[in-house]
Amino acid sequence: MSVRRALTLGAEAFVVLVVVALLVGQVLGTPVLLGYVETGSMEPTMEPGDGFVAIPTAIDGDVEEGDVIVFRAEELQGGGLTTHRVVGETERGYITRGDANPFTDQDGGEPPVKDAQVVAKALQVGGSVVVVPNLGTLVTGLQSAFADVQRQLAATTGTRALLGTQGIAYLLLGLSALLYVFDLFFASDGRDRNRDRDRDRDQGVSPGVVVAALAAVLVIAATAAMVVPAGTQEFGVVSAEFASENPTVIERGESATLPYTVPNAGLVPVVAYVQPASDGVSVTPERVHVAGRGEATVDVTLSAPDETGYYRRFVTENRYLAVLPTSVVGSLHGVHPWLPILVIDAALAGGMAALGLVVLGGRRVRVRKRESRHDRSLWRRALRYLR
Repeated sequence: MSVRRALTLGAEAFVVLVVVALLVGQVLGTPVLLGYVETGSMEPTMEPGDGFVAIPTAIDGDVEEGDVIVFRAEELQGGGLTTHRVVGETERGYITRGDANPFTDQDGGEPPVKDAQVVAKALQVGGSVVVVPNLGTLVTGLQSAFADVQRQLAATTGTRALLGTQGIAYLLLGLSALLYVFDLFFASDGRDRNRDRDRDRDQGVSPGVVVAALAAVLVIAATAAMVVPAGTQEFGVVSAEFASENPTVIERGESATLPYTVPNAGLVPVVAYVQPASDGVSVTPERVHVAGRGEATVDVTLSAPDETGYYRRFVTENRYLAVLPTSVVGSLHGVHPWLPILVIDAALAGGMAALGLVVLGGRRVRVRKRESRHDRSLWRRALRYLR
């Protein structure tokens, strides 16, 4: 294979990897490798539609002042993922602000950001964010195009009720990217294969390599979606001589109940376990099912000791993608909180491997050699498969 040919294949494969990473990140609600901003709050660092390299906090969770973080806001724009800079730190959490904003998020009513809310950091080199210009503009344009296709399909097939407009749009986008991968590396007609078999024997690409790469992206994203939002939440309780309007200032010997929200920014439903991690805490219910792009609430009851003073109470949250029966997840969780994650990751990787076997038919095939086929644009070839 020539150097030019190898560079061309590498560039096209990189484009597909970017699309798949962004797609998986949108579906699971956690940036995977790449993210982008939709508003001008981070100008001039990032313009609306610019992308950035996202480092999950599961890999690098050491947040410092000056970092640009992606966090699950509670109040900003009704809640959801927000990309702003850390400008300070207090005992209650991080103080954040968009570079273009004259005041901090906390001045606007957002509580200090806790470590459990931070899902990723933007990669910085020499103190500057690595920006991918117009990446978000490209992605949102593709999403809009596929949403239009889905609406036309929904009008005739009734699929809207199954996955929704956004879900089907993501599904079509992902399928087109995957089909292009296999078209790029593996698809060839019998005539070319027989004619060039000997010449291309040493230039073959193992289907397992690409399938493994796609499975790795999926597993990393799924693990991040389950691990990053999880963790331990601390509540500071003051045992006082009298009750107060502050729900964490409790008359000694009494208790108070607070709502604990479990948000899900992804399209895939999750099963969340919120359980006591210290004395003086109870949670009802301890398990909730959270729909895609939804949230659920549990009641956390904090008890104040008879002796006045300040006390720390903790709850632990574990969440799992709802790709297995809830009873199975519960049994695995009862053994160890990490066991459901391992089984879910294995199931997703196995599903990707099975998809590869179905598409490839179990055959080892070669890299396509006809330049005319590669002269076609990426998305025209993907749409050819959809037709």
